[in-house]
Amino acid sequence: MRSVEEKKPSRSLRPAQSKLSVLLLLVSTNLLSVYLFSGGMCPIIGGTDVLLRELKSTKSELAQLQRFMETLLRGRGDKAASDDVDGWPDEFPGEMKLVVGPHKLPLGYNHNLGTDKLFQPLGSACRRFREELAGYMTYEVGGACPSDEVFAQRLMLKGCEPLPRRRCHPKSPRGYVEPAPLPESLWATPPDTSVVWDAYTCKNYSCLVKRGRSDKSYDCNDCFDLKGREKSRWLVDGSGGVLDFSIDSVLATRPAGTVRIGLDIGGGSGTFAARMRERDVTVVSSTMNFDGPFNSFIASRGLVPLHISVAHRLPFFDNTLDVVHSMHVLSNWMPEATLELALFDIYRVLRPGGLFWLDHFFCAGEQLNTTYVPMLARVGFHKLRWATGRKRDRGIGKNEWYLSALLEKPIT
Repeated sequence: MRSVEEKKPSRSLRPAQSKLSVLLLLVSTNLLSVYLFSGGMCPIIGGTDVLLRELKSTKSELAQLQRFMETLLRGRGDKAASDDVDGWPDEFPGEMKLVVGPHKLPLGYNHNLGTDKLFQPLGSACRRFREELAGYMTYEVGGACPSDEVFAQRLMLKGCEPLPRRRCHPKSPRGYVEPAPLPESLWATPPDTSVVWDAYTCKNYSCLVKRGRSDKSYDCNDCFDLKGREKSRWLVDGSGGVLDFSIDSVLATRPAGTVRIGLDIGGGSGTFAARMRERDVTVVSSTMNFDGPFNSFIASRGLVPLHISVAHRLPFFDNTLDVVHSMHVLSNWMPEATLELALFDIYRVLRPGGLFWLDHFFCAGEQLNTTYVPMLARVGFHKLRWATGRKRDRGIGKNEWYLSALLEKPIT
């Protein structure tokens, strides 16, 4: 197969130079316009000599402006010239070279890729945090990775997602033992030796269970207590009021056996996926490790964790999932644009006739009908079930509301 080199774009005019050239043209045009339309034509009454003198003066001022802009361009020249790789500087420290720069394909141009280079996936916001990214990519090649889980997750939450791959070995738990077999593992607290605890305040699961029973507020307070409230979630329709739908009642809206695969966004410790697994439905749980080993806990239960933020594009192809569930995570704490993008992404990955279970969405009372009901209508779901109720945990004076809805992607 003949190798075809990808044509490199011309570098005769860099982005910074182009912008300044446009600025020069704009300023010049505006100056002439101001002159002509703010009394500059008046000297015609007195004769053309006056007009010519005024035009020569204006020409001189424009020439001075041009020299100033050219000087500014030259001053930025070195900086602009260093922006070589898609807005990144030419020189990178250590491992950064591997993750930023494109890599030539050994066999040349690839028709599937449409290029002769391979670019590493890297979140666009990583450019805003170059120093942090360089720190993340500082390690001994082939050695142990730094114990930097909290630092790495914060980079992800800033939009530097996906993080680049690294050539180092993450720390393994000491004294690791084999997990319990299915289905026992679904409701068994994993051994403490299944987790590297460096990043967390608690250093064992007993601490996490006790913490969930305290008065203090933590993310997913009692998620690790499998003998507590987790055990009864989603079992009985209306168990806590009209907002509580049961898994069986939701599955009953589809022909038997047609809900097979799905996603739980912000799946906590994986209990929704565990209940679905008992009904032969495979559900992936996306979750973050907010001062707790949520991903490790889900995996120990024999379920599939997905460590991505709520802002991340869902890593599934269009029209593939039977059900998407989200409880508490998609709510009014998110910027409206981010939330709407997430809802359209859910619509994208659901198959026609697929179910979106929006579980205990919360917002201020005045927002429900003015902002979020119209937003859901724009996305295009059909309503199968819809229930609203007051959110009272912070006091009735807050005028906060819950919405639980079972929505369907239309079949066209």
